[in-house]
Amino acid sequence: MLFGTLKTRFERHPQRHPGMQWAHVQARLEADADKLWSLHEMERTGGEPDVIGHEEKTGEYCFVDCSTESPTGHRSICYDWAAMEAGKENKPESNVVEMAVAMGIEILTEAPYRELQQLGDFDTKTSSWVQTPVDIRKPDGALFCDRRYGRVFVYHNGVQSYYAASGFRGALRV
Repeated sequence: MLFGTLKTRFERHPQRHPGMQWAHVQARLEADADKLWSLHEMERTGGEPDVIGHEEKTGEYCFVDCSTESPTGHRSICYDWAAMEAGKENKPESNVVEMAVAMGIEILTEAPYRELQQLGDFDTKTSSWVQTPVDIRKPDGALFCDRRYGRVFVYHNGVQSYYAASGFRGALRV
């Protein structure tokens, strides 16, 4: 069932992966069952993963959460464990860093987030945490991005913050 969903999405959005063929992607997926589990988790949590890149040197395909808004199963979470511990009375159930690790995916950094935005309009009503450099994270800051007014914005907030419309997007190389 996962292959059917991924193939349909792949065929529906050719602008995300020009010149790529599903048969090559599927062969790569079939060779790595562990990555299938991670893709299933991305799909289960509302990420709608799709191929957005291919590394010629390694042959890897890059899947990214391509849901129009930040995936529903990745929202209402703070940035990391330390933020949860220092946070509010009504602590979130999880955090971005631990959730991504548990799913076997990477949190997008600012550059790939901006690349994703070249393929469509994402996060026009939500926002997504992105990997935060240590010099920003250390004093309790974190970065998040969204698209408003036809532009991509990068913001900062305290790591312990979490909102119903804030989540994160993941990436998986297969």
